[in-house]
Amino acid sequence: MVLSGDISEVLSQDNLPSLDLALRRAAALAIDFLAGVDGRRVGAGREPHLSDVLPDVGASPEAVVVELAAAVDSGLVASNGPRYFGFVNGGTLPAALAADWLASAWDQNACLHVMSPAAAAVERVAARWLVELFGLPAETSVGFTTGATMANCTALAAARQAVLADVGWDVAERGLAGAPALTVVVGDHVHASVLAALQLLGIGRASLRRVAVDGEGRMRGDALAEALAASDGPRIVCAQAGNVGSGASDPFAAIADAMAVAYARDGRRGWLHVDGAFGLWAAASPTRRALVAGVERADSWATDAHKWLNVPYDCGVVFVRDAAAHRAAMTVAASYLAAVGAAERDGADFVPELSRRARGIPVYAALRSLGRHGVAALVDRCSERARRMAALLRAAEGVTILNDVVLNQVLVRFTPAGGGDADACTRDVIRRVQDDGTCWLGGTTWHGAAAMRISVSHWATSEDDITRSAAAILRCARAAGLERKGT
Repeated sequence: MVLSGDISEVLSQDNLPSLDLALRRAAALAIDFLAGVDGRRVGAGREPHLSDVLPDVGASPEAVVVELAAAVDSGLVASNGPRYFGFVNGGTLPAALAADWLASAWDQNACLHVMSPAAAAVERVAARWLVELFGLPAETSVGFTTGATMANCTALAAARQAVLADVGWDVAERGLAGAPALTVVVGDHVHASVLAALQLLGIGRASLRRVAVDGEGRMRGDALAEALAASDGPRIVCAQAGNVGSGASDPFAAIADAMAVAYARDGRRGWLHVDGAFGLWAAASPTRRALVAGVERADSWATDAHKWLNVPYDCGVVFVRDAAAHRAAMTVAASYLAAVGAAERDGADFVPELSRRARGIPVYAALRSLGRHGVAALVDRCSERARRMAALLRAAEGVTILNDVVLNQVLVRFTPAGGGDADACTRDVIRRVQDDGTCWLGGTTWHGAAAMRISVSHWATSEDDITRSAAAILRCARAAGLERKGT
């Protein structure tokens, strides 16, 4: 229904029939999409065309929903389907999706307790459950961010606050101008989100000390010890749970030991932060917990719930052992933001944003629907699916698996028949797979060589999905190899 120039109808409080129609139509369209997502071409077909002319006259809510869904359909990626293996994207658990719909309808601002006691209560419970799942110290404070980038930024802001306070500098009060120089130690395979967070915090590349990694991308303990011995002043070490290529985790116990030795030597405590966007979830699985042994000895941690927990985008989580440093780095004071009671949880004390979505609601729903054993089963099943994918591909001629498949990541390299340019062949296979549409995956560079990168992160990925996808990958590889051999 197109409205007249009078917008009183669309803005009327009494326009509940239009709202009802729009929501029911949106629900029907969403259900239809999800019911058919397994049969869709996984990659997008083409970029949608939407008119960029702002209309003078509006349309009914239901008409807008129908028009929007039809217009963007060609550009939708089936990333919520079981054969999307790109970028460590999780799917969406049914309970999490339904709760996220409710969160949108409730439209709660999770900034202050007084704004939504419901959001505060849900966040408090979800936070405690996550701390327990990961085996972190009971006193750990928790915040819900947009993703791991802002979770890293929040944790590193707390780290900056604490290590500078140790040398008598209050960065929240005095800023960074004139502050003692910080040293930040990272592995050669540090994720870009950590670098982005450091940049946002005013910690430039000149402050970084990169240390060597092993063949799986794990920080080398001996190289870290050397970097710590050569450092002077306040220091932060950024370790990694789940290398974005191999899935391997740094040796946290050895890192914590090296930091303890450095502290005993010069009295500078330092701060250990763990970027665990997906790898931290290994701690929730009894069968894979050993992969992140010692991770609980860190001072802060960052992860994504929209990866392996399979909640809707966007949702990251930050954990900080020192709650006082966490709050000091994040809390914003204003007369109108005064807390009613010290015991109440104000979400803004733990994240950079004031106004924000109640992200704890879908996290709570996902954890409540899975339970402790369900989370472990999700991690284990995806990891076993990744191992199955690696086994199927490894059996083929000209295919090399580049990593030890310990979690949900598989790195693959293709060599054309008769030898030749394996980098070009690998990139060609990736392109063909993306064009084929059976599954979707991306590429990367691993120790200087081109590689296909497969991430199994969806709760619904089945053995059949792995078999179908492996067959499609090998079909594309044979086509690439045969064409190259004939040229």
